[in-house]
Amino acid sequence: MWVLMEPHCLGKKSDPGRTGGDARLFLEAVLWIARTDCPWRDLPPHFGKWNTVFKRFRDWVKADVFKRIFDALSGDPDMEYVMVDGTIVKVHRHGQGAKGGPQSQAIGKSRGGLSTKILALVDGLGNLVRFSVMPGQRGETTGVKGLMEEISCGAFLGDKAYDADWLREMLTSRGIEPVIPARKGRKNPASHDEEKYKWRHLVENYFQKLKEFKRIAMRSDKTDQSFSSMIYIAAAIINAR
Repeated sequence: MWVLMEPHCLGKKSDPGRTGGDARLFLEAVLWIARTDCPWRDLPPHFGKWNTVFKRFRDWVKADVFKRIFDALSGDPDMEYVMVDGTIVKVHRHGQGAKGGPQSQAIGKSRGGLSTKILALVDGLGNLVRFSVMPGQRGETTGVKGLMEEISCGAFLGDKAYDADWLREMLTSRGIEPVIPARKGRKNPASHDEEKYKWRHLVENYFQKLKEFKRIAMRSDKTDQSFSSMIYIAAAIINAR
């Protein structure tokens, strides 16, 4: 796994300052934070000074390193089917107060208070292909168009929340079979392949794996960039299993 990660890490040991720190130890520190959701100040001393590690994390976030590591560890997806679903995570008080206000950082208000929604697209094996984050109260169909850009697959599996005429038309025009049960009250409900729909549980299973990382189950990152980076590094580990 490290062989695939190393080429995407910033800096080398001979570099001065935090850029030249042990990249493998640094990634272990980030994963420790992702697993435990402890504040950066509580980082165990053997990982180094917490403030130095945090600043290095922000450097890697801005350079999109965690996305590149995710891509390197994910391999070729199985695009026979894709499954899309969303999950809401609450925002810890440590994740509040970013510049620009909560809406600018994919934080919104829902029944349980401040929250963020993760909209995920997984492949036929249940591995993450891509995701987006949005305010918790926003409807899932508002993000699905961007998530499906340049995606080529045999079928799209989604629950009743995705039963929208425009989405069905978009999928059909691209040669993708919509496997979406109709909402109640539809005058002319569309049929769907019930056998294929049984595989939709894979996206729900994926969220369970993702939320084993406590910093994702409860968002503690102020910026959407940092939160997305935590998702990328967690997803990279899951996809590489």
